[in-house]
Amino acid sequence: MSELVSQPLSIQSVYSQYSEGKLHVNRRYQRKLVWTLEEKQKLIESILKKYPIPAILVSERENAPGTYEIIDGLQRLHAIVSYIETSFPTLAGQYFDVNSFPTAKSRAGKGKFVPVQDKTLLTQQEVSTILDYSLAMSVMRGATEAEVNDVFDRINTYGHRLSDQERRQAGVQNKFSEMIRRIACTMRGDVSATILPLESMPSISIDLPMTKHGYSVQAEDVFWVNQGILRATDLRDSMDEQCIADVAACIIGGEMIERSKDALDSIYDLNNAESDRIETALDVYGETKFEEEFKYCVDVILFTCNSSTPTKLREILFENNTNAFPAVFAVLLVAIHELLIKSKKIPVDYDALKSVLVNLEGRIETRRRSTAKVERRKNVDTIKGLIDGYFVEADVAEFIYGNHASTDIEGLIRRSEIELSDYELKQGILTLHPTRRAIDEGMIDKVVTTICAIANNGKNRVGKIIIGVTDKDADAQRVREIDKLEPKRIGRRFVVGVDREAKFMGIELEDYISKWKDGIRQSGLSQPLKDSVLSSIDYNSFYGLGVIVITIPEQKQLSFVGEDVYWRAADGTEKVSGMKQVAELAGRF
Repeated sequence: MSELVSQPLSIQSVYSQYSEGKLHVNRRYQRKLVWTLEEKQKLIESILKKYPIPAILVSERENAPGTYEIIDGLQRLHAIVSYIETSFPTLAGQYFDVNSFPTAKSRAGKGKFVPVQDKTLLTQQEVSTILDYSLAMSVMRGATEAEVNDVFDRINTYGHRLSDQERRQAGVQNKFSEMIRRIACTMRGDVSATILPLESMPSISIDLPMTKHGYSVQAEDVFWVNQGILRATDLRDSMDEQCIADVAACIIGGEMIERSKDALDSIYDLNNAESDRIETALDVYGETKFEEEFKYCVDVILFTCNSSTPTKLREILFENNTNAFPAVFAVLLVAIHELLIKSKKIPVDYDALKSVLVNLEGRIETRRRSTAKVERRKNVDTIKGLIDGYFVEADVAEFIYGNHASTDIEGLIRRSEIELSDYELKQGILTLHPTRRAIDEGMIDKVVTTICAIANNGKNRVGKIIIGVTDKDADAQRVREIDKLEPKRIGRRFVVGVDREAKFMGIELEDYISKWKDGIRQSGLSQPLKDSVLSSIDYNSFYGLGVIVITIPEQKQLSFVGEDVYWRAADGTEKVSGMKQVAELAGRF
């Protein structure tokens, strides 16, 4: 039985907890940052006027006393700390004076945020009003996961503050809901740990086109919005998860379900027979199997859209439509899935596939009755009839399973911005000198030592090195000039690809990839690590640019390069300098 304790805290104290990494967000039930600028400004105005604001509810983490998961009040807490870090002004146009608050000034000095310059600031008295303001904090201690789930579900039932899909996902913890969450995170590019510090929330939250908050995920760049399937506001309200859940239930359950609120509600209702049916079917089907199939189907759609002249999916399927079309997308994806998995075929002519899908809306049922099971089945069969001629029989497992899809690559690149020690990006094996391009002789050695360092992060840690990506604007610009191609921007990174290097070197892509493999094979890496890495190197064409993903699987013991040991210091690789540090690293295993 949990204990509820009232623990009022000043904003100054709460900010200190935030800066020390003691406030966490559980992505399993918390949504993204969704408040508008005006909502944030009105909260700060209420604090300045010393008005009461709703209480904050947190749960003390079971295995980390003194740290807390936010149950209710995420938007309020983030608005407060982001105002202190000068992310926005008050309604009167005043920014927080960081120099008047040593804790915030210290964080700014460490590069955690950049204070505004030459702006109107709060007075010293107003700064004190904010820092001294007492937040009503309630702390659940000794709460079980089930109790936290129940409390969160009850809070968000009152007033219906969450969207339908957010309530479904927040209220249920089973294999189906967790799988939907994983796929959605990968598709949005906000892949991260399940529990993360409050300060990391902007990195997995969505900026809408008209309301920029500085969040990392740009709605217009996400597959769903970029292709016109959903509106940006739909993405914010988790309609992408609803669409994935609809498709997953149809495929895993073995039959089309009605496209309705009630049908999805029943799948997420643990007391409903439909929930049991889908969960049992998923046990048989396999979560990983479906995830890889879904992402490969999305790749087929992306390759189709980008064949010849890149075209948005909405512009292909509709003659004149600016509305979202999740229903049409769902039947299209199911049709592609059935050809791939049931018929064991893969596409061979994306140009023809694209042409036959032009104005698809005119050939399938899209009116109100199209939500019924029977009509959805007819639509799937119609689409299969249209596109089947451009698929051929093949060993589809070779293409689908165990490989990185385009959405995986995007997710990894975005994740590299947060989990620095587990990820490394390299633009390629060639120097970027405009007139004397040559192989960077030390590059493979750098990658080898980085592999060793990432492997030494400890048990239960998997890392990735992505070749063909840079985080430097200058490198991206040099690639534009030298190789005459446009890098693809993903968050703050640029995909420049490796195909350009193979072309410059005058070798086949397979030979180019072999250079990396041979370099690792001939290195002094510990044999267990070397073997596991060589078997985990993958290539993805990624929008025609090409990237190599080197996976560093979890290791059971300390790894070496010859006699040397390396470790990760944030996003850097360093050689261990003494036996004491070697012993400390060995203790991770």
